[in-house]
Order: sequence, then structure tokens, then C-alpha cells
Amino acid sequence: MLLTLIQKEMMHHVLSVRFVALLLMCLLLIPLTLSINYRSYRQDLVDYQEAVKLANIEEKTVNPKMPLEPEIEVSKLFLEPTPLSVFARGLGDSLPSYLGMTRNGITQGPPSTFSAPLSQLLGHLDFLFVVGTVFSLLALLFTFDAVAGEREAGTIRITLSNAVPRDLFLWSKLIGGYLVFVVPFLVSFLFGLLLLVWQGFPLGESEIFPRVLGLTVISLLYIGVFFAIGTVISTYLDSAKTALIVTFTVWVFAVLITPRVGFLAAKVIAPTRTSQSVYMEKTAMRDNFDAELSEQKKKIVMETPANERGMRIIAGEVANEIDERMKPFEEEYRQKFQDQANKLDRDYKREIERQEQVGETLSRITPTSSLIYLATNLTQTGKRQRHNYFQAGERYYNELYRDLFSKIVDHASARMWNPATDIVKITQPPPLEIITLEETFRQSAVDVLLLCFFAVMLTTAAFLKFFRSDI
Repeated sequence: MLLTLIQKEMMHHVLSVRFVALLLMCLLLIPLTLSINYRSYRQDLVDYQEAVKLANIEEKTVNPKMPLEPEIEVSKLFLEPTPLSVFARGLGDSLPSYLGMTRNGITQGPPSTFSAPLSQLLGHLDFLFVVGTVFSLLALLFTFDAVAGEREAGTIRITLSNAVPRDLFLWSKLIGGYLVFVVPFLVSFLFGLLLLVWQGFPLGESEIFPRVLGLTVISLLYIGVFFAIGTVISTYLDSAKTALIVTFTVWVFAVLITPRVGFLAAKVIAPTRTSQSVYMEKTAMRDNFDAELSEQKKKIVMETPANERGMRIIAGEVANEIDERMKPFEEEYRQKFQDQANKLDRDYKREIERQEQVGETLSRITPTSSLIYLATNLTQTGKRQRHNYFQAGERYYNELYRDLFSKIVDHASARMWNPATDIVKITQPPPLEIITLEETFRQSAVDVLLLCFFAVMLTTAAFLKFFRSDI
């Protein structure tokens, strides 16, 4: 009996206008967005390779005994684009294109959209947007009148009067509509993947195929959640028109408003400073230390004996003696600056993490946020990738500080330079940490469980209401 009801429901959807709209969306949006975004990725990869070549870090050398301005970027850590950004751009366009290493700390280069065309104002069209926004709305349109429409037309009484159990009736609505929906979706997605492979996308790699498969499963689960939402609305309302209005309102809040409101509220609940203000604090702090060192050096110079004309000649052994007396002060001030700079960085990092944690927690009220966090983690364009990027920048800065910045002398009276021993070659930037698929799912377990919870809870609510309804 269940199979008969499912077949009936499937035929009802296949012969409707909604199915035609679904086919058009699947055949046009998914392959088109995948193809366009792959071309964009290849251009980003070329830009990255050219930037690395221009930086020419391999041949850079610095003499620590020569003056070096605190704002000069001695090296850069560039962010390499990932091929999985074809499916979700994520934070890729907002992250700095490189991290610059200076004596004052780490500076951030412009984002990849810094010189982007005006079309970037309209946002990106990628697979994540298509699933999260377009197909969530289509899923609701497939189910908003599943029960309300039949109740309004009076056909539900005829169906249930034929000794059809209510649970089988509702299961047929859910399963039949879902199958009609996901089959075109999966076929178009497969066609889009074949198009990507034809263009050169490395789908068969061990680090890419399992992630694409995981992204497909998560997308199907997300669509199932919105089928459950539409079914709940349909069981609680008697009019199909009212159900349509309520469905669209729920979609607007669930997809467009609530995920963003969570982070807006987090800015009020947990405000933070800007990275530029932290950098300026470091600059001011270094200037103060330099001024104190200059005053200390003046005192030492004034203690040197003057000649018969009352002049103090700073050269030879006198200059070396002054440098030796200045070394403990330079080391003391350098350590003070490093300690205070590290404290500034830790405080700023804690502020950012707290604000983001609050925003994430509030935004997870809706399944759309969970889908976005999951998809961007799978495609290596989300929060974890950003964390690895900045962490690699911190490791690189610490290496440069040990090998170069800590050896720079700002107040030497006489600079004796020996090219054979004083030249320091710039350390190569470290690679970004690669997160395994198992680790990705472990970190995203909350979002997976939330999507499952939404699907089960909403389906249960629909059945409970339908069982108690007076048909």
C-alpha cells in the first residue's frame, strides 16, 4: 500500500508545474555554477603563482646590522586557493591574500576581491548558495500544500476513508515528494561533476572525492530538513494559500535573516577592537621604547669624556664601548616590547574568538547555518582553514623573529658589517596544515547532529499533529 501511495504522490509532482521549475533550476544552475567557479579558481591559482613569483622569497637576504624600518614587510605568506572552492567560496574572498611579516608584527594584504569587478557587489553564485537558498525554497514549495491542499480540496477524506493508515499517507507524501525532488538534483549534480572533470578538475584525488561525496550527503540531509518544515506547516494549516504565505515567511527568516542576525547580535554582546587598532598600538609602543633607548644612549654618551675643545668624538673604541653598554638596555626593551605585543595579540584573539563563538551559537537556530559551516569545512574554505592560515602566519613570524628580528640592532654607533657572516637568508613560509576528512567531521559533529535533530524533530511534529487532526 505504501508503494502505491508513493507512486501516486510521485506522479502528482511529476505532472505539476513545480517539477518543470525544478528541472530548469537543476539543469541550468548546478552545472553552470560549477563550470564558472572552476574557471574562477583557475584564475585565482594563476594570480597566486604570479604573486609568489614576484615576491621572490627564495632569494631574499637581510643584514640585521643595517637599519630596518618596523613597517617594512621582509617576507609574505600567501594563501593558496583550494580546488574545492568550486563548490563553496566561503571565506576565500574575505581572507587577506597574504600575511606580511614586519618587526611590528603581522600585516594583512588586501582580500582577493580588492580589485574585483563591480559584479562582486551582487554576491557569489556557487553550489552552496544554490542548495542553501534556491533548493530550500523549492523544497518548501513542494510540500506546503501536501496536507493543506488535499484538506482544502476534500480529497484527504476520500483517501483516508479507504482504510489508509494516517502514518502511511503522510510517509507517502514525504517520501514521494523527496524522491521526485532529489533525483533531478543528483542527476544534474553528476552532470556538473562530469563537466568539471572534462575541464581538468581533480575529482579522483583522495583528498577531494570523499569531500565531494560528503557534501552531497549533507545537501540531501539539508533538503530533507526543509521537506520536514514544509510538511509541518502543511499539517498545521487548513488553507493552501495561507500555508504558502507562512512557508515563504519561514524561509525568509530561516535562510536570509536569522543566520545574519546572530552575528549582528554577537557584535553587541561581545564587541572587539579592529586589527588595525592593535597594529597601531604596537607601533606606538615600539616608538615609545625607541625614544627611551635614545634617551638612555644620550646619557651614556654624556658620560664619555670630552676632548680639550669640549667635544665628544664617538668613534673607534669609544663607539664600541657605548654599543656594549647599550646591549643590556636593548635586550631589556626588546623583551618588554615582545611581551606586551604578545599580550595584545592574545587579548585581541580572545575577543575575536568569543564574538565568533557567540555569533555561531546564535546563528545555529536555523539549519542553514549548519549547512554553511559543514560545507565550508568540507571544501576547506571555512573557519578552520582561516584558523590554519593565521596560525601558519604566527609560526612563520616566530621563526623570522628568532632568525632575524631579534638580531636587529637599532642604536649601534658604528656598524661593522661582514658580508660573510652577517647576511641572514629569509626563512621559507611554512605550508598550511591539511585537515583530514575524519577530523573535519569530528569538528563539525555539532552541525551534523543539528541537521539530523531538525529532520527528526520536525518530522515527528508533523506526524503528531496529523494524527491528532480532525479530518
